[in-house]
Amino acid sequence: MQNDSHILEVKNLCKHFSTKNKAVMKAVDNVSFYIKKGETFGLVGESGCGKTTIGRTIIRLYSPTSGEVIFNGKRIDGKLNKSEIKEVTSKMQMIFQDPVASLNPRMTIEEIISEGAKINNIFSSKTELRENINLMLEKVGLTKEHATRYPHEFSGGQRQRICIARALITKPEFIIADEPISALDVSIQAQVLNLLNDLREEFGLTILFIAHDLSVVKYFSDRVAVMNKGRIVEMADSENVYKEPAHPYTKSLLSAIPIPNPLLEKQRKRIDYNYNTHNYNENNMPKYFEVSEGHSVLFSQEEYDTYMQEK
Repeated sequence: MQNDSHILEVKNLCKHFSTKNKAVMKAVDNVSFYIKKGETFGLVGESGCGKTTIGRTIIRLYSPTSGEVIFNGKRIDGKLNKSEIKEVTSKMQMIFQDPVASLNPRMTIEEIISEGAKINNIFSSKTELRENINLMLEKVGLTKEHATRYPHEFSGGQRQRICIARALITKPEFIIADEPISALDVSIQAQVLNLLNDLREEFGLTILFIAHDLSVVKYFSDRVAVMNKGRIVEMADSENVYKEPAHPYTKSLLSAIPIPNPLLEKQRKRIDYNYNTHNYNENNMPKYFEVSEGHSVLFSQEEYDTYMQEK
């Protein structure tokens, strides 16, 4: 049953790819989570764990192998015709990791930003469209004079602002931000994060924030899911994940966050994570346990019992 406070529900989602030798790679393996309206949900994990694949499957750039994706109470994982996909994707947009690769170098900024609005017939006239393009440019910290320029004339941070404006022009309810700051200079990253936060509040957006940097996710997200090898291993409120991490992989990620103090940084102890230490077999397979309210962890029964005894 769909919860009215949930804008998105993902249930047992799987996305498998076939390799050249016909082996099956389980990029996303039985993933379930929900996102409440108006919140920022962080999805974090190392490169290759399946974060981006989840985002692209939700927005239908990939077709799911199995599972359910429910957006605003409607299943969008099945076979949809072009008009149905258009209806769904007009209310959700994606901000990609690399602003250079995601902007057409042969199009002006005005053409880039207007493309989605034209496809979805958002505005009734060219004048209204141009006014909204100028408004979006101002909202992201640029000016209307930038509309006639080309992507190569901008810095990395400015290009990402253009990508954000392109996403907002269609008046979406849900944004998938796929590592939107990882390709930017450190000095610019905080500016883009603050911009996204301000726009979320102003436009009432819900954001799926995909990242590999746990320190950034803590700052930006209300709830966090930690991924490893295609599965979510831990999910909780942002504060709980940082204060009381339960899964050894989460502890390993947290131990890798640098400390901005040379003396403390020298004493910092890294926690190595070895997947093979899990004693998984047919009689001891992992499942999700709730270790506290709203805090679920992927444990075998043996691991859960040990954790609760030590807690």
